[in-house]
Amino acid sequence: MAEEKNEFWRWPESRWTNPEIDWKKGKYITAGIDVGSVSTQGVIMVDGELYCYGNMRTGSNSPHSAINVFNKAVEGTSLTLKDIHYTVGTGYGRVNVPFGNRAITEIACHARGANWMYGPAVKTILDMGGQDCKAIKVDEKGKVNAFLMNDKCAAGTGRGMEVFADFLGVPIQDVGDMSFKVVEEPPPVSSTCVVFAKSEAASLLRAGWPKEKVLAAYCSAMAHRVFSLLEKVNVEKEFAITGGIAKNQGVVKRITKELGIEACDTKWYNKVYAENGFPFDTQIAGAIGAALIGKALVEKGGK
Repeated sequence: MAEEKNEFWRWPESRWTNPEIDWKKGKYITAGIDVGSVSTQGVIMVDGELYCYGNMRTGSNSPHSAINVFNKAVEGTSLTLKDIHYTVGTGYGRVNVPFGNRAITEIACHARGANWMYGPAVKTILDMGGQDCKAIKVDEKGKVNAFLMNDKCAAGTGRGMEVFADFLGVPIQDVGDMSFKVVEEPPPVSSTCVVFAKSEAASLLRAGWPKEKVLAAYCSAMAHRVFSLLEKVNVEKEFAITGGIAKNQGVVKRITKELGIEACDTKWYNKVYAENGFPFDTQIAGAIGAALIGKALVEKGGK
């Protein structure tokens, strides 16, 4: 029997249900489905409050990924698709959500979701996704005022970090912490292309660099690439980060050091959520925003 290959690049999949909510008593039940290039999130909100969510790897088929993440989100509940009043699709595969009523850009959804998760004081959002990176300026209601996006290159995105994690044989969730286990911060890898950066990393390993030092060099290069994007939008406090890379402190702390501005702690603005220890997942911001926009649309009759 062939030995199963370790998939170091995969973030652990997850789901959660809010024990404080009885969805059957809700007036408006809305779903947000964020089909990204790397991962897919599904969020169900009841009257604008988070009821449940699922977070999964995106498969090769966007419609199937949307269906699978919805099923994962409602797992263990009696909620079914027919109970949803309105569904908004967002992300890379937003037009391929088979049960979606509307498709909204991830920029608008991440802005709205981050506003709800981190609070109305947030003025700048960095969405570090699987295939691109976006710097978004918002108002106190989570409405987009301006945004910038990096070019379509794996460097500076979640996919780039996954490639490195797999190459070095380090679980993606451990990359950030391991990158700080160095005596002295090494210079960043010189290449901004993942393909050439991998080649450079291989050379560094052959030269005797430990994995943590190579990771520190790549996290530093990635952080500087993102910093170059943020410089162009004049980052204001409060500053929040969404997406999978927000879980990688090796990148986050190096970005904030260059910026001279601390990012918001990854915890709920809603004190009830925080006090009850409800899980805070930076990857579900887009799906939360989509579900909230869905609520606003269904309240207006879906027009």
